Amino acid sequence: MTEEQNQLGTALHRWRDRLAPADVGLPATGRRRAAGLRREELAALAGLSVDYLVRLEQGRASRPSEQVAAALARALQLEASERDHLYRLAHLPVPGSGHISTHIPPSVQRLLAALTREALAVFTADWTLITCTGLWAALFGEPAQPPADQRNLVRETFLSEPGSVPLPRSERGREALEAALVADLRATQGAFPDDPRLRGLVQECAGRSPRFAQLWSQGAAGALGHDRKTVTHPSVGDITLDCDILTVPGSDLRIVAYTAAAGTPSAEQLDFLRVTAARAPLASPTGNP
Repeated sequence: MTEEQNQLGTALHRWRDRLAPADVGLPATGRRRAAGLRREELAALAGLSVDYLVRLEQGRASRPSEQVAAALARALQLEASERDHLYRLAHLPVPGSGHISTHIPPSVQRLLAALTREALAVFTADWTLITCTGLWAALFGEPAQPPADQRNLVRETFLSEPGSVPLPRSERGREALEAALVADLRATQGAFPDDPRLRGLVQECAGRSPRFAQLWSQGAAGALGHDRKTVTHPSVGDITLDCDILTVPGSDLRIVAYTAAAGTPSAEQLDFLRVTAARAPLASPTGNP
């Protein structure tokens, strides 16, 4: 099959070749025939099977799902224009500007790769977890794998069974945190009134959670800000940490960081957890075709 006949596979291969292991927070172990990522490394980052990635690169599969395309775009650290090109090659509609984006800009991916020792996670505007560092996973447990809606903070807060999800405790209290989260979601709805996933999230939570329905009916809109939260961890007990939410200019992503002041007991507890956090960032929620 010629490059002209296999434009998707050729593009994937070239994008993979230009990424070094260090760019995605991986050690450059073993002898490598090329400087780029191995297929198994990209497959792991994108949450795909190696066999499926091989079929995509060889042209034996040419119509990946939108979820797979989004995961590959994130794993390959594509710019927005390159992501759109990937979607076109995959015969998919280019993500619309009125929909909540799951794309992580390369600059943010490099930031995560450089800060793997910190407890960081990236969420979409509707609070769906996209990826996290190893320390975050060590602190809260490995996030649920597909479907992606199981990794949504709003669903976890209002729809999960008590005690089934290790939610941190805010110093402001549970009720204040719930109100702030719903107000933040209301502001997101104002920015993305036509997003179908957001509409479905609101309808589901309002239909199943009286508390969410009550807060949503109040119409408050705002943004989550700095907080101090306590995480109960099975190995180290209660850890009280600063929680900050960072935004990226030109993007609606939220980067959530949990930190502790140096020399405090909480910092020592985080240091202990870092020993168990030697892992790559969370793979994208695509499933395993």
